[in-house]
Amino acid sequence: MVVGGGISGLATAALLARRGWSVELLESRGALGGRAGTWEADGFRFDTGPSWYLMPEVFERFFELMGTSVDEQLDLQQLDPGYRVFFEGHDEPLDIAADVRTNIERFEEIEPGAGQVLERYLDSARSTYELALARFLYTSFDSLRPFMDRRVLGSAHRLGPLLLQSLERFTARRFRDPRLRQVLGYPAVFLGSSPDRTPALYHLMSAMDLTGGVLYPQGGFGELMAVLERLARAAGARLHTGAEVTEIRTGAGGRRGTRAQATGVRFRDADGLERVLEADVVVSTADLHRTETTMLPRHLQTYPESWWTRRTSGPGAVLVMLGVDGALGRMPHHSLFFTRDWRRNFAAIADGRVPEPASVYVCRPSATDPSAAPAGQENLFVLVPMPADPQLGRGGIDGGGDPRIEAIADAAIDQVARWSGHEDLAQRIVVRRTVGPADFSEDLGAWRGSMLGPAHTLGQSAMFRAGNRSRKVDGLYYAGSSTIPGIGLPMCLISAEIVADRIARELS
Repeated sequence: MVVGGGISGLATAALLARRGWSVELLESRGALGGRAGTWEADGFRFDTGPSWYLMPEVFERFFELMGTSVDEQLDLQQLDPGYRVFFEGHDEPLDIAADVRTNIERFEEIEPGAGQVLERYLDSARSTYELALARFLYTSFDSLRPFMDRRVLGSAHRLGPLLLQSLERFTARRFRDPRLRQVLGYPAVFLGSSPDRTPALYHLMSAMDLTGGVLYPQGGFGELMAVLERLARAAGARLHTGAEVTEIRTGAGGRRGTRAQATGVRFRDADGLERVLEADVVVSTADLHRTETTMLPRHLQTYPESWWTRRTSGPGAVLVMLGVDGALGRMPHHSLFFTRDWRRNFAAIADGRVPEPASVYVCRPSATDPSAAPAGQENLFVLVPMPADPQLGRGGIDGGGDPRIEAIADAAIDQVARWSGHEDLAQRIVVRRTVGPADFSEDLGAWRGSMLGPAHTLGQSAMFRAGNRSRKVDGLYYAGSSTIPGIGLPMCLISAEIVADRIARELS
């Protein structure tokens, strides 16, 4: 039994079904995909969540486990530039190219000597990434074996300092120009954190986007979800939508004597009827806070409410989906708009305040994918990091969201228009939808309305992140961004694989 039909749920169901398990998946919403959903209006197709295809090795590994390949299932396009960065107070943006040598030259142009420093920085990022991929990401941390590897022990002198200093300090010691620090620090946002709270170990993220690693699947990330759905069904998994799990049922007789044993779930179907489905194993890929605090009684919660009060949430967000008349050629597929004082920007979010101005991310999939928008029109997805606070409100269609959400959206549209040189952007909008933290909370069950999950601070990374098995209920496992290894589509695929491996190891 798999609870939740996002990427972790679909991948877990697919892997378990391929290994011979009889799998039922229950998704509360009317469509599969979770955060990686799709919304369509007037010929525009929007991805409502993830939009960066990074860590291609992880996708390749998953598809191989399913008996197929990325090349067979997806039409990937290399993005060049990978993304463009607009800086407050600077007229010229910086393009991050698909070619690493070009990026080294561009760093050198901005700051003499920075090219050679970047070369060393990326060498360190690549070796750290390869070590993490080989020894730390594909593990449940239920033993010390990953740490006993000769390569890990030989790297301890380097890994220790990377864990004990922030990414912000790590980059500041190597680069003087704030623009270069921002480019290298921004990956912290992909981890639901900020550069000053993220361990420098995560400089490994630059081994992806600065070395030609930004790709795009034609058809968008909704197509990726559709592929996972097809693979899961082909393997024999039965997938159900409109089925909201309200309780994980337990009984006596666990493998450890007096421990409880998962026996199935209680759920509410699309007609509002309460039903029970029995199962020997339950894997919840729903938000871990929601799973633990609403689907289990207090005495069986591994991660009760008191545990969550000591944890740090990733940021919330206001999402703005825009259908635009005419071309927007000054923005490539991905654009980043960085404020001059972004430490103040991050501090405001951490303190629960709306940053003014805010750093903004914009995706223009119609630059690469003609199916994303009607001919002669453009598709824009705008993400504005905000405090993880459902009280900011919900979004809506055509300005119909809560006033604070719509005001944040208006400010972001104005900022993007001015900085990119498309001053008439607001007048050309023909489709508009906003999403706020309350939507994340109510529609996705996201803890505190965060867009990603618990932040990747030192105390919430690797073995310190929530584990993938209940300590109080046998047969109950977890996967997804709330658990190890963490946030992002690749991490969620890894999470599915390690929980499937753990189930096979412990229960076969």
